[in-house]
Amino acid sequence: MSSDFEGYEQDFAVLTAEITGKIARVPRLPPDEKKQMVANVEKQLEEAKELLEQMDLEVREIPPQSRGMYSNRMRSYKQEMGKLETDFRAHLLHNTERLERSSRRLEAGYQIAVETEQIGQEMLENLSHDREKIQRARERLRETDANLGKSSRVLTGMLRRIIQNRILVVILGIILVITILTAITFSVRKP
Repeated sequence: MSSDFEGYEQDFAVLTAEITGKIARVPRLPPDEKKQMVANVEKQLEEAKELLEQMDLEVREIPPQSRGMYSNRMRSYKQEMGKLETDFRAHLLHNTERLERSSRRLEAGYQIAVETEQIGQEMLENLSHDREKIQRARERLRETDANLGKSSRVLTGMLRRIIQNRILVVILGIILVITILTAITFSVRKP
């Protein structure tokens, strides 16, 4: 999985280097070549976006505990992609004020999107952990309920035995008293 990601990374690095070089040459080209170069750069920018999408899919398949490093790389590549697109527009428009405003808005929007994605990811992870905790608590509750049922049966049995023992002691006491009284009456009548 990470080898695919690294392959995409290498392709992305080569492609962005080519795009950067072409963007730098655009202003110095004659109009005919400029149109061809612009079309070529636009095509390569689309290829770079597709590579980023493939890399993003690879990152989503990586286990969450290992995903952080790759996510940071993806943020960096997306920022680099945004910068390439901004530079390309700047060379086409030749308007630095517009470029600065657009760049700031894109960067702020991208930052908000990244932060929103991070918050969403954290919330999903928290919800997943909470769900696991709730499931474990339910299982413990079921076990406790089963144990309480067993304990209740044991206590009921013990109570029954206590009552039986007390009845037996009372009966033995009565028999003993009757025996003693009978013995006393027989001993008094014999003379």
